[in-house]
Amino acid sequence: MLGRTYEGQNCSVAKALELIGERWTVLILREVFFGRRRFDEMALNLGIARNVLTQRLQRLTDEGVLERAAYQDRPQRFEYRLTEKGLDLWPVLVTLMHFSDRYYAPDGPPVVLTHRDCGGTLDVHRTCMTCGEKLTARDVRAHQGPGALSAAAPAAASAPR
Repeated sequence: MLGRTYEGQNCSVAKALELIGERWTVLILREVFFGRRRFDEMALNLGIARNVLTQRLQRLTDEGVLERAAYQDRPQRFEYRLTEKGLDLWPVLVTLMHFSDRYYAPDGPPVVLTHRDCGGTLDVHRTCMTCGEKLTARDVRAHQGPGALSAAAPAAASAPR
């Protein structure tokens, strides 16, 4: 059985997998990028056990990928926001989306990312196909695509804060 760490490997990919290689972690990041930042929203949309979600959010917070921000005092509740370190993972998620859309989405992409300013879609280089602007996570919106099967795809998620 493959271990959970890659100790002894001098490899940047292995180091990144230490953080995001676990199945739920990437999906949690997807949720936050799509604007679902609250624990209950993530738990419901992912169908993840609450203890697993708690552990993964704690790890992402400890690693500086996410930060907690209070949105309610009584009872105290938090949402999770991407840090600059977290925003740097956006190209990885977009590349995974494009790969899956190309090879595993016969009915079209479940999610389409569009440029907030002009509405154009992104190419594989994260450039707007309409205006040519190089885009970041803050420049895009996520919408249900033609391959969406359920409410799992964002209705019109806003860019990360």
